[in-house]
Amino acid sequence: MIGVFDSGLGGLTVVKELLKRLPNYKILYFGDTARTPYGTKSPETVCKYAIENTRFLLARGAKIIVVACHTVSSTSIPILRESFPDVPFFEVVTPSFKKALRLTKNKKIGLIGTRTTVESGIYQRLFSEADPEIKLYTNPAPLLVPLIEEGWLKKPETRSIVKKYLIPLKMRGIDTLILACTHYPLLKKIIAEKAGKRVRLVDPSEEVAIEVAEYLSRQENVAGVVEPNGEPEVWVSDITPNFERIAGMFLNRKISLKKFSW
Repeated sequence: MIGVFDSGLGGLTVVKELLKRLPNYKILYFGDTARTPYGTKSPETVCKYAIENTRFLLARGAKIIVVACHTVSSTSIPILRESFPDVPFFEVVTPSFKKALRLTKNKKIGLIGTRTTVESGIYQRLFSEADPEIKLYTNPAPLLVPLIEEGWLKKPETRSIVKKYLIPLKMRGIDTLILACTHYPLLKKIIAEKAGKRVRLVDPSEEVAIEVAEYLSRQENVAGVVEPNGEPEVWVSDITPNFERIAGMFLNRKISLKKFSW
């Protein structure tokens, strides 16, 4: 079983991509909707939440863990791997970085994400080590996650906010833009429109799903213990009627949410 967690419902974009590439694998998802967003919290608090989320998924039978959250991926992966040394972890930062590195032509890359992800400096370090000539321009976009969680995907206000977040990056002449939050693919059309035709987007949901599929194709011992089942099991720490509607929208299917409280 593949375990996936995120601070809220955004990680369902990763589940959607996993279902495309691994339709016969059972997927267990946990969205910490009671404590979202993670991007405004301290790294210490985020690490605590990440460990708790991992324990929940493992207790329910997950064999590998996909961290579908940029905030956790940028702050907590070393601690998770130290705390659970026998568990394969996949995160969304490294595959996104690799894809952006391949895409950029002018070596000017933009990034939008939560404040914690941006301030972690993890992308700056990766690009600096890979190619010192690359210029990474970042802009925190803290309003996008709450707007997405509320289902404001087509509101004029959302379009206006996206435009304001992208203006400083466009002024730098970027040709590649990393969507450094798994919520953001739900706004991909708007972001692509506001970024312009010359800017290519990096979707972390697609990139991490490709990485997981490639890993499983090489690890028969892991694949053998993953329970086949095409329907994802979705748990959250808080439920509102709006969440079920949005979850269904993420996956293009009707979803019945299950609640787990800490």
